[in-house]
Amino acid sequence: MAIELHQDSRFQEVVPPLSPKEAMEEANRCYYCYDAPCIKACPTGIDIPVFIRQIATGDLEASARTILDANILGATCARICPTEALCEGGCVRNEDSRPVSIGRLQRVATDHARTANVPDLPPLPVRGRGRVSVVGAGPAGLGAAAVLCRMGYHVDIYDEKDEGGGLDTFGIVSYREPIAVSLWEVSLVKKMGATFHFGVRIGRDLEWTQLRSQSDAVIVAVGLGRVPRLEIPGEDLPGVWDALDLVEATKTQPLDDISLGKRVVVVGAGNTAVDAATCANRLGAEEVTVLYRRGQDAMPAYQYEYVFAKQDGVIYRWWTVPVEILGHGRVEALRCLRTRAAEGKETDRRATLEVIPDSEFIMPVDAVIRAIGQEKPLNLWEAIGAQTQNNRVVVDPETFETSVRGVYAIGDCLAKPGEATVVGAVADGKQAAWAIHRQLAKVV
Repeated sequence: MAIELHQDSRFQEVVPPLSPKEAMEEANRCYYCYDAPCIKACPTGIDIPVFIRQIATGDLEASARTILDANILGATCARICPTEALCEGGCVRNEDSRPVSIGRLQRVATDHARTANVPDLPPLPVRGRGRVSVVGAGPAGLGAAAVLCRMGYHVDIYDEKDEGGGLDTFGIVSYREPIAVSLWEVSLVKKMGATFHFGVRIGRDLEWTQLRSQSDAVIVAVGLGRVPRLEIPGEDLPGVWDALDLVEATKTQPLDDISLGKRVVVVGAGNTAVDAATCANRLGAEEVTVLYRRGQDAMPAYQYEYVFAKQDGVIYRWWTVPVEILGHGRVEALRCLRTRAAEGKETDRRATLEVIPDSEFIMPVDAVIRAIGQEKPLNLWEAIGAQTQNNRVVVDPETFETSVRGVYAIGDCLAKPGEATVVGAVADGKQAAWAIHRQLAKVV
């Protein structure tokens, strides 16, 4: 699968980098707190005051090392982390003006590392021996592999895609994070000594029992699957898209080969729905509408994502559910009903809904994009023999070990709906890596 490094202006990064002058001024706004709440708010524990002080003193290389030492995907997180809910939300400068732009400063340092070929991270002082297999080359898998490699473990990473990075490479739109950023982070883990096996699906190309027998520990970091079907008539018509397939197409195909038509509807109102809607806009759609069965206050997307979509001209229709896709040979229209909360508060996503009588209407559309979450890898847990509960694998909260000894699960496959983040996945990987080291050190 070829990766398209787009030069098309429609898919260029929308948030510009800070200039050297802006970065210096912003870094000098930091109070460099001793007991910094921003560090506590970062799932990977980056020493934020230190890396910002290093920027203020002009040492971008040291700043990048501080970041990458704690979070090997620091360049990705600088761009897509919900910083207002994490580090910047904890910044003490919220009390007197506005938070320090931690994410944009982190981007300054990591962009420098990417372009200046900053030397590799050193080994960790704690050393271990053994072979660990990681299933999934996305954020969680890379986070775990980086720590294990730095401890001296032999790490094999398996992924069914032809490139690493997982969600960062294939599922995040290029105008939020250029593919070159994600692939650079994969290269960092390669340089640490991890061996990547691309195009390999466990259970198809390599049996699970063989993988387990050749490994001292196995980390399952497969993320989530495809967008679920709407389960309505007409869903198999040409012109119906999985939102993640659309985003991936914009990164692996020439943009002119992707045709959505002029009127596009996105079903769902989470962050992926925003990506799909803004992709459709950039691909030439004249009218992009997001349908959500609940109201705006129950919307899963972050507020800044919603604002971004509105700035792009995306229309939102709340309290609307599609019931049939219409068309002869391809999508032509969408039959919808209006909804309302039957019980509970309108802001509660668990509130029971009911259809409003005589509320049916038809929308002429050229494409329908599903963006209603992602499927969980239940078949995988069954094959492994791991215990599940409420459609989610059960793990030890401290070690991430499943009910199968020596098998660990991390990342988005554990996250509750709306709670999956790249930085959270990296943090899972780090925690599992240390747990594996403690366990294997006992064996040795």
